[in-house]
Amino acid sequence: MNRPLKVIIIGAGIGGLSTAVALRRIGCNVEVYEQAPALRTAGSGLSVMSNASVAMSTLGINLNLEHFGAPIRHFEIRSTRDRLIRRLPLPEISSANGADSVCISRKALQQALLQQLDERCIHVGARVSAIHEGTDCVSISFDDGRTEQCDLLVGADGIYSFVREYIQGPQPVRTADYICWLAITRYQHPQITPGYVGHYWGAGKRIGLIDVGDGEVYWWGTANMKNEQARNWTGNTEDIMSFYNGWPAIVGDIISQTPVEDIISVAAQDRQFSANWGKGRVTLLGDAAHPMLTSLGQGAGMAIEDAAVLGHSLSINSDPVQALRQYEALRIPRAEMLVNASRTLSEVEQDDRFFHCLKRDLSLQFAPSASLKRSLENSLIFKAGSIGQLNSNTPEQTRG
Repeated sequence: MNRPLKVIIIGAGIGGLSTAVALRRIGCNVEVYEQAPALRTAGSGLSVMSNASVAMSTLGINLNLEHFGAPIRHFEIRSTRDRLIRRLPLPEISSANGADSVCISRKALQQALLQQLDERCIHVGARVSAIHEGTDCVSISFDDGRTEQCDLLVGADGIYSFVREYIQGPQPVRTADYICWLAITRYQHPQITPGYVGHYWGAGKRIGLIDVGDGEVYWWGTANMKNEQARNWTGNTEDIMSFYNGWPAIVGDIISQTPVEDIISVAAQDRQFSANWGKGRVTLLGDAAHPMLTSLGQGAGMAIEDAAVLGHSLSINSDPVQALRQYEALRIPRAEMLVNASRTLSEVEQDDRFFHCLKRDLSLQFAPSASLKRSLENSLIFKAGSIGQLNSNTPEQTRG
């Protein structure tokens, strides 16, 4: 085949757009199909830790996220009585990595990725109805009657991925029995300095207050409740505030100042990890492959890492199917580690038993600095592994 590989990506979220950026960088012909009628821009914030930016930089890609969000400069965990439990050395680790960890609104991260793309490659209102794989191509059918063909198909279509079901068959999500409230609001407070991240830990409840730049603060809250109640939450701002009675004043203040229509509620969930990510000319990426709970703040970062490693694998393999299997083999161990670590940390953070909470807080407060740093580095350091690195100035053109 003497032409660039044609790759279709299903899903235009963070993983899908990052993959489009990475694969266009190495010379692929990329098209992205999104089932929603428009690109999602509303709602929440997220963190893109330094490992993600480092991964993309190995392809010669600089997302310049520091211009779109707020690099983390101060990360602390506090008690419900506003006592400092521990300051985490995340900024120092990120600096040693050579890239900032950045807190950013979903809309701003989307803008950063779109700046790297020709938006004509993105097609909305395109819900996949069928996938058919031949010996030398993949055919995709859409609900509106369209059909497309490609050399490779990447499923980046989230936790309820159609492509994942094509590969694995129906699999249940795994619930966590707590709710997450997410919101971005314009808010000023002397505690929230540039690059500030503050988490408050209580019994079965947490809240985070995070600078995302441009005068905006992203806040999230959690509270233990059965999954059915969490999925069907219809409460208002006052109802949310009632979960945090007696907490520091800043907590109730930021919740009360957020219009209820700007607060998103979601039931916490992930999936039991599966190492079955692909077959033939099809593979998975991001939440479609490894949805995880949010405790490590690595959902977006892992999707971006996936995109970079997939780009590397395709750039150095003449056989694109072999490249997909190499990508999966390289990514599965790290993804499994972080999915399981996120679940374990979530269970510790959401514990509502008094002595378990006391042990949790004291363990963090008195953890040796070296061991705490090593624990954080497990997720914050990206290693290219055996795939090698592209010359950032002369990327190869990928061919089938």
